[in-house]
Amino acid sequence: MASSLGQITLPRAPSSEIGLLRRRFDRPMIRTRIGFNGRIASVLTNNKAGEQAGVSAKASVSQKVIEEEAKVLVGTYARAPVVLSSGKGCKLFDPEGKEYLDCASGIAVNALGHGDPDWLRAVTEQAAVLAHVSNVYYTIPQIELAKRLVASSFADRVFFCNSGTEANEAAIKFSRKFQRFTHPEDKEVATGFIAFANSFHGRTLGALALTSKEQYRTPFEPIMPGVTFLEYGNIQAATDLISSGKIAAVFVEPIQGEGGIYSATKEFLQSLRTACDAAGSLLVFDEVQCGLGRTGLMWAYEAFNVTPDIMTVAKPLAGGLPIGAVLVTEKVATTINYGDHGSTFAGNPLVCNAAIAVVDKVSNPSFLSSVSSKGRYFKDLLVKKLGGNSHVKEVRGEGLIIGVELDVPANSLVNACRDSGLLILTAGKGNVVRIVPPLVISEEEIERAVEIMSQNLYALD
Repeated sequence: MASSLGQITLPRAPSSEIGLLRRRFDRPMIRTRIGFNGRIASVLTNNKAGEQAGVSAKASVSQKVIEEEAKVLVGTYARAPVVLSSGKGCKLFDPEGKEYLDCASGIAVNALGHGDPDWLRAVTEQAAVLAHVSNVYYTIPQIELAKRLVASSFADRVFFCNSGTEANEAAIKFSRKFQRFTHPEDKEVATGFIAFANSFHGRTLGALALTSKEQYRTPFEPIMPGVTFLEYGNIQAATDLISSGKIAAVFVEPIQGEGGIYSATKEFLQSLRTACDAAGSLLVFDEVQCGLGRTGLMWAYEAFNVTPDIMTVAKPLAGGLPIGAVLVTEKVATTINYGDHGSTFAGNPLVCNAAIAVVDKVSNPSFLSSVSSKGRYFKDLLVKKLGGNSHVKEVRGEGLIIGVELDVPANSLVNACRDSGLLILTAGKGNVVRIVPPLVISEEEIERAVEIMSQNLYALD
């Protein structure tokens, strides 16, 4: 007989055999079965042959998942050969029970780690009451979340969407609408955009046009015209182009994540603010990856004493559920009318209640202080343990968004660390190790992460 769980078939002992063994040893057996939900159900056993069969059955689960993924999903992801089935805190587990220390947090998404009790309570309680009704109606969690975002930032109003790229698409539309609204008599208004080298703003056509990597854009051209890429940090080039009067908005990441963990200077962002004010252009900060506590401040822009007109937010906001938000000043909000933009799913009660739990926890000053101190500790340890290696060129970042730049591709180190139970990412041109752990990571876990990286430096040779 066999028990089929999610189309993965595992051996199942006949009930008569189970009864016989129970009588023989006068205690329950343990048998393990694993389904696609990743949960492992154990039944007591002390039969060595049975244990070995169980291990063999378990060992087939990850490979089976990988094989079936190749049959049914579009091949857009170059996935690591790991199936993750459960998690708790900063730890993840595959169906075979192997433990991984998570320093990727779903690409800077799981700010509270996995299975945070407050987040879980917010999700389950709201799911039991009301999950979705669309934006045809008012819902309470959406308003409560917007109030928190406004109170914690420069913004006066919020537009909700479902992801970072959607947030940047909305910012593109808002910027062009702003220019048309504020210049009603002009036949031609500013419609151009400035973005920067190493930028990443998303994969939908508008946001993709603002993303600098040609390999992302080329297969889908022609994409949205009117975007000029400038050197990140080049004050003169940016000021000259903004002053032309043809720029609707400047899109910039205060800290570039995908681009390689590069931080802007205060002078650069201040110069953009001054030039935009003089020309009537809007300044848009993309804090999809670096915002909401990641740097040790609630918002990354706070460190630069510069406020934007629009800010896009997404990744960590709902702790793993899909959400995006566009935070705007009143001068931008007044130019947007009914029907100018919208979304069916955006800001539904379920994701907003989850986001409230995240915002309430992350915005606590003691929580933010802990992110700053843990970030410094992490960087100091990385410098101490890795800095002597000839391939390590720089350790940089703010808070818990950290990059380790190498003079060789980082994949070999990332892969070796994964095999040793540590999940980290690449960034930049593939030569930067990106470390974005859950913000709740402990110092002991930081020490373990650095130790694993140190032990696997040989892979770079």
